[in-house]
Formats: sequence, structure tokens, C-alpha cells
Amino acid sequence: MARHEAHGGHGEYEYAWAGNGRPGPLAISTHTYIYTVLLALMPLITNVSGSIHEYKNEAFYPKSNAFFFHGGSEGLYASKLLHSPDASSSDKPLKGKSFIRFETVTFVRPKESASKQNEMQTITGMVEAIILEVKERERIGGSFLKTDLLCCTHNLSKEGSCSVGEVIIHVDPENPKWPRRIKAFFQGTNEETQISEEVEIERTGMYYLYFMYCDPQLKGTMIKGRTVWKNPDGYLPGKMAPLMTFYGLMSLAYLVLGLAWFLRFVQLWKDIIQLHYYITGVIALGMCEVAVWYFEYANFNSTGSRPMGITLWAVTFTSVKKTVSRLLLLAVSMGYGVVRPTLGGLTFKVIFLGLVYFVASEALEMFENLGNINDFSGKAKLFFVLPVTVLDVCFILWIFSSLSRTLEKLQMRRNLAKLELYRKFTNALAACVLLSIAWIGFELYFNATDPLNELWQIAWIIPAFWALLAFILLVVICALWAPSRNPTRYAYSEEMGDDFDEETVSLTSSGIKNVEMAANLGEDLEEDKRE
Repeated sequence: MARHEAHGGHGEYEYAWAGNGRPGPLAISTHTYIYTVLLALMPLITNVSGSIHEYKNEAFYPKSNAFFFHGGSEGLYASKLLHSPDASSSDKPLKGKSFIRFETVTFVRPKESASKQNEMQTITGMVEAIILEVKERERIGGSFLKTDLLCCTHNLSKEGSCSVGEVIIHVDPENPKWPRRIKAFFQGTNEETQISEEVEIERTGMYYLYFMYCDPQLKGTMIKGRTVWKNPDGYLPGKMAPLMTFYGLMSLAYLVLGLAWFLRFVQLWKDIIQLHYYITGVIALGMCEVAVWYFEYANFNSTGSRPMGITLWAVTFTSVKKTVSRLLLLAVSMGYGVVRPTLGGLTFKVIFLGLVYFVASEALEMFENLGNINDFSGKAKLFFVLPVTVLDVCFILWIFSSLSRTLEKLQMRRNLAKLELYRKFTNALAACVLLSIAWIGFELYFNATDPLNELWQIAWIIPAFWALLAFILLVVICALWAPSRNPTRYAYSEEMGDDFDEETVSLTSSGIKNVEMAANLGEDLEEDKRE
């Protein structure tokens, strides 16, 4: 799509909107995608949480000879001030403390199962909560006993390695308390049992929480309640905590850029062209984006939850800024305000692509930032990532196709100042694209080799890189198109027709040159009309 539109053709435009005014296949598919996205995101919008993992009458599913439920996973740093073994966990102040707290986590078994039990019997069922560091995952189950079973059987218990009816755990000799097992017992004919406990984290690592039971009579048991996960400095998950500092620094960087641009803008306000207003808008959006993200993370860190309002603002600012930035790059590449006064017939196509990109980007950002911190399924994420990737490729193709035409046009007219300007811009943009491709390769390698988030402490650099790259590219554009006392060096001049650089036009120009300039101007106007 992008390649065809860059050459001014109408084929894709007609494909999006039929000549009779009715939407074509592309527009219909876009509407369908938007509708599907809204349906997919509705559960997330109504349930925005963070380090508080909520369980709302959710079921266990069978795995091997056990029934299993994943309660969450997060990177946690060790408590900063470890208290003595004799002191209770509640004696320690909250600040500097890292823990996983079970807040009335309740297990509800079916009435049929409860009614079959003896009312006088003390223990009639058991559910286990197991907390482990990711590197200890091989200690859960019978792998060290050369079996795939999760629950201990009579044969295995005879070897003295486990107890019948319990999950098999191979205790770490260096730290006998881990993996940590917490038991909840059903008594008599009671249908419910609870866990209310706080587990302090004494070692830095990626922690997983599993709920399991081995008794087939408990089939159909549901779980409800919540667990709270906290790091020493707040509730931000370990792999997100550095981002709060990063966005704080980015806020300062945008503030410096904004002040420098504003001072230059005010100083030379008489020489401002339309393009400068668009650059100012992108800087303002960037400042708002990083500031809102900083306050969103700060609030998340202090409360443990992500209020939907703040998160939606942050997500929307990001999507709007990404969209406007790409449209600015596309407009600059087409020579808007430099070699052409308007985008002509391409205006609608540019706006349409921008709207589609905004919807796809907003959906992806909402998917990644709303809801629980628990990992989403890869297939579900692909549904949101793929459209954004395809649209980014369209933007790149269209931008470089437009740059090629703009450079060719400037070279033909021997407009040396503008040609040099666009060559610098093209080199900077090409470098950014190459860096992006290399980083995408690194990101794919990172995710492929770290499926269990064992490298969670450096995971923050992936989103940080994209924010930093966008800022660097914006700085390059600000430097190249900064307000100047001589705006004609890059501004569109209708009188001159933008045919020649000021340096190449002499006072002894002949009438033939004037005729050539008029002819070139007429060709540009005709081209704009065709597009």
C-alpha cells in the first residue's frame, strides 16, 4: 500500500473507498478490526490492576496427576533490612520490605465433594500454595525421581521421598525453606478454606506462585481472593521499576529540548513556517507522554494498582505521539513546506493511514498496560502486534519512497542547500531504521531465549530503547529544521518556484532561466493536482 501511494497512484485509494462513496474492502476490514479490538479489550478495561493479583472464582486445570492454577509471577528484589528469625514478619516496617501477601485467598470445593466427607473428621482435603524462584522450577514434581508426576503416590512414598497426597518438592539443601509450601486444609464438611499469610522475600529473583491439589475428589474447586506482591521500594514489578527512573530522566530531556526550541521559536517568530508548528506539537506531545508515564509508574509504585484513568491517559498520549511523529516524518519526506506547499491529493491517504495506525497502536498499548501483570498468551499478543508491525512497514516504505522522489526533484533543480538538508535527514533516518531492525532482532532473540523471564532485571531496556530512539530522531529534526533568520534555505518559495538554490541564482540570470523556473513551477502544481 505504502509503495503505491508514494508514487501518487489512486489504486489503493479506490480500494479503501469505492468511487460510489461506499467503503471498499480495506475500509470494511479496518472497521471489523476496530470492532474486534474493542471486544477483546473490554475485560481489561473493566479490570485494571497491577501488583495485586486478583482471583475471581477461577478454576484449576488438570496437569499430570495434579490440578493446577497459576497465581502469578513477578521479579522481586530481596528485602533491604532482613530481620532476625525470631521476629515475626509483621514486626518489620513496610518500607524496605519485599513480600508476597495472601489476602484471604479462599478455596471453594463443590457441595457434592463436601457432603461425602465425615463431619467429625479434622482434615478432609488439602490445597497447596507453592512459591518458587524460577531457577528452582526443576525442584517441583518428580523429575529428580525420574518421573513426570507432580503428586506423590504410594510407590514413591515408600522410598521416603515424599508424602502421599502432596505435591513433590525437592528441597534446596542450601535453603531448606525453599521452594516454599503453604497448606490449606478443608475440615469436616466445610466447603471453604483460606490462606492468609505473608511470605518475605530474602533473595532477588523471578518468583512464581502455583496453587495445586492432588485429591481427585476436590475436582471442581474454585479459587478467589488476591495476593499482593511488593518490592523493597514499592509495588512496581521488578522489571518495570527502572522505567520510573527512565521516564523521570526523559521528562527532563524533553523539558530541555522544549525550552531550547521555544526560545528559538519566540526569538525568530517572524520567520516561522507551518512545519515549525507541527514540530512544536510533537515536542509538546512527547513532554506530556513521558510526564504522564512517570506519574503513572509513581502512582503504581505507591499503591500497587493502576487506576484506569491515568493508564488510559498515558496509553493515549503514547499512541497519539507515535502517530503524529510518523505523520510528521512522512510529511517532511514528501517535501511538505520545503518543495511543495501542500500534500495535494495525498492528504486523505495520509490521514487515513494515520487513523488506522492510531487505532492499532492504541489497542496494542492498552493490551500491554491494562489488566494483571501476568503474562498474556503469545497468540493473543500477536493479534495486536501484527497490525502495528505491518503499518510501520507501510510508513517506512512510503517515507523512503517519498524521500527518493524529493531528493531527485531537488537534484534536478540544483537546489543545493535543500538537497544537503535532505541528505542529512535521509542519513539520520536510515541510521534509525538500521538500529531499529538490529534492535528488533535483539528483542526477538531476547524473548526466544528467555521464555521464563529469568533476565527480568534488564527487560526494561527494550521499551526504553524505542522511547530514546524516537527522542533522538526528534532532536535531529529540530536541529535540521530549526527556526532560522533565513527561512528560504528550506522553506517553500512560490515566487522562485523552488527551482534553484539562492546561491546558484545570479543577478545576471537570463530570461531563459525565468522561463525554465515558470515551467518547473507549473509542473509541480500539475503534479499536486494529479496526486
